[in-house]
Amino acid sequence: MPSLHELGWNDHFAAAYAEYAGPDVLPGRVALEHNHVYRVITEDGERLAEATGRLKHLAQGRSELPAVGDWVALRIDEAGDRVSIRAVLPRLGKFSRKSAGDWTEEQVVAANIDTVFLVSGLDGDFNPRRIERYLLLAQQSEARPVVILNKTDLADDVPEALAIIREIAPDVTVHAISAADGQGFDALRPYLGVGQTVALLGSSGAGKSTIVNRLLGERVLPTRAVRESDSRGRHASVHRQMIALPGGGLVIDTPGMRELQLWGVDQGLSGSFDDVVALGAACRFRDCRHRNEPGCAVKAAVEAGTLDAARYDNFSKLQNEQEAHERRVNERALLEQKRSAKVISRSIKAMQKQRGR
Repeated sequence: MPSLHELGWNDHFAAAYAEYAGPDVLPGRVALEHNHVYRVITEDGERLAEATGRLKHLAQGRSELPAVGDWVALRIDEAGDRVSIRAVLPRLGKFSRKSAGDWTEEQVVAANIDTVFLVSGLDGDFNPRRIERYLLLAQQSEARPVVILNKTDLADDVPEALAIIREIAPDVTVHAISAADGQGFDALRPYLGVGQTVALLGSSGAGKSTIVNRLLGERVLPTRAVRESDSRGRHASVHRQMIALPGGGLVIDTPGMRELQLWGVDQGLSGSFDDVVALGAACRFRDCRHRNEPGCAVKAAVEAGTLDAARYDNFSKLQNEQEAHERRVNERALLEQKRSAKVISRSIKAMQKQRGR
């Protein structure tokens, strides 16, 4: 089994783990979660564990429960049969999105990542606007984003695709590869040194599982063909899972996420839309939202053809989504405050009633 160092253990986690250390406790890293049962990798081997009732009770939401990539403190009972997760060690970063179907619930896709491979197929499903969305969330994860353009063997014009991505993300490294025949894979190896964690994110059919299998040197993860009509894939991976590579490094494969709802974009859109923000500095009004305000430099650039209209439309869409998310979060916080106030009020009335007896 890999050592703690090979699993990504460092001084940060060692310091956080110190308060839980004991003869019946050991550190481990979450490799898989399914129906509230976790597969955790330790130096002694893999363990199946469940979160303690106390951990669940204290969690303010799903985001505070263990996620794939998390380091945890495991408690083992005297018989050695029952293993429970006592605590989740503070994360160095996380990739989050809004939970599907929930208006304000955060879902941690993967935690403690060093590099995020944002995978897009160079077939009929190539979508620069989707990559912009992934880049926006990746900048919140504390991980280094790298765009992987897969399926060069099926592409009509690889240089053009590379140019498009480099134009929208000039500071992000882009690699063009073919998971089918291994072309370009030498460029990926440096990201997977000992103890380094890479998470693969992208829509269904982009080839994430095929990339992991190629890195492993064998077919471990299932893969499925994409539809010929639109190049869209069906989910091959159904769970997020972390896998240790033979030569060092760890990869986290994730199910395809075509609709990636924003969460926690506290730095705004500036990181992924520097060009739009720079144009906005010349707007007549300082608080211009680049919609219908007079003297908007951004709208003027679109009309003049110096700013791509599709990029502007995506910026506006993401801006609307971010603002709507912030309103929902504020509404939920207000509801929670009202509920807390009612609970406190009832408690005070009950105490006063008891004293009056």
